[in-house]
Amino acid sequence: MPDLITALHLSAPEATLAVGGLVLLMVGAFAGEKSSRLVSTLAVGLLVAATAITVTGPLGQAFNGAYVADPLAVYAKAVIFLSSAVAIVLGDGWMTRTRIARFEFPILIVLASAGMGMMASSGDLISLYVGIELHSLALYVLAAFHRDDLKASEAGLKYFVLGALSSGLLLYGASLIYGFAGSMRFEDIAAYAATNPSTGLIFGLVFLICGLAFKISAAPFHMWTPDVYEGAPTPVVALFATAPKVAAMVLIARTLDGAFAGLHDQWAQVLILISLISFVVGAFGGLAQKDFQRLLAYSSIANIGYALLGIAAGTTLGVQAMLLFMTLYVIDQFGFFAILLSLSRNGRPIRKISDLAGLRKERPVTTLALTVLSLSVLGMPPLSGFWGKWAVFGAAADAGYWMVGAAGLVASVVAGFYYLRIIKLMWFDPAPEQAPTDKAPIEAKTIAWASAAFAFPLVIIGLTWLEPLAARAATGFGAG
Repeated sequence: MPDLITALHLSAPEATLAVGGLVLLMVGAFAGEKSSRLVSTLAVGLLVAATAITVTGPLGQAFNGAYVADPLAVYAKAVIFLSSAVAIVLGDGWMTRTRIARFEFPILIVLASAGMGMMASSGDLISLYVGIELHSLALYVLAAFHRDDLKASEAGLKYFVLGALSSGLLLYGASLIYGFAGSMRFEDIAAYAATNPSTGLIFGLVFLICGLAFKISAAPFHMWTPDVYEGAPTPVVALFATAPKVAAMVLIARTLDGAFAGLHDQWAQVLILISLISFVVGAFGGLAQKDFQRLLAYSSIANIGYALLGIAAGTTLGVQAMLLFMTLYVIDQFGFFAILLSLSRNGRPIRKISDLAGLRKERPVTTLALTVLSLSVLGMPPLSGFWGKWAVFGAAADAGYWMVGAAGLVASVVAGFYYLRIIKLMWFDPAPEQAPTDKAPIEAKTIAWASAAFAFPLVIIGLTWLEPLAARAATGFGAG
């Protein structure tokens, strides 16, 4: 009984979200669609409460090592839960403006967050798979949430079918690993891999990496990303681009640097190859895009390649760099999608990049915010994106992968073209003759401006608290 109480105490964040999600489901079912705003507000409160429980809760292992609460999990869950709360705020405003008020939206995000929390705390292959499937099932529904939209339905179907393929790869890799190591626990697998680096175990590891690469939309497993980014509702894409990617990146770090630390030379080669392909696909694929959300899809592919360099380093510094990069990436992405949600004409969202021409005349503050975010993701010093890339490239060079880091720098230069094109359109191109933009919703403007403003104080105060937190998470995890 004491062990059960301890286990429940450690897993309180996920339990809170699961039970709270079911309660919200009952509220919505009895109150109907008119309860959408209430359910959204309660869901945000629930995620904030889960964050507080995570930060103040104890550390340790539960369920025979299947669940791990350590500094890495605490850091990741704080980012995941708060990101999910921001996505609910954006989604609530979007539903109000489009008159698609459905109480299921925030509930699905809450349940997905529970799965992402499990991913961040996975200590064996079973909890790894359960966490992935729990969050994926909710995301499949969210991708097709606007069911009257043909593109949204297509996006949901593509995501579901390709997600099933990735789940098959995960299960096949996990079965090979279990067959050779004789255990599901990461600690036992690490002990076996250190002394028996068999070919079968490495094959299982490669399949596992391929399945996980799908979840972060790393090339060449990115085929779902552009279509889902284009077809899914904008607040849903904002969620896809942030919290699930943080959860999956932390899961990859925990799996590789934890269970397979002894095989670093083998899996690092796979990650470096995936990173290089992601650089090329993300940088060059984005050059031909005309839809803003498809452009952000290719940008995310390239940026995931940068983050993987931190994990490929196989060191504590590498994990720290990955956490720092992903946190700053999440903030920038929310800024982009909040701006997209704030721009519309005649009640229709602005999605084409060409529609941004001359935006400075109508929305000077929004134009400035989008300029700052574009330069930040580009990696222009001294904005926040520069420090994220500085961290991952530095970790890669420190581990001896300076040539790969140089390739990443070249990809950044290529990708800079489409960010600079956006800036040119807004500031220098004449505005087309069309209806003026609609009044921007307050929640989207607030999040957009806050994300853009974060890039400036980061140089002075940001790194003084964010970098030590990432360092503590990486050191507590014990990579390298």
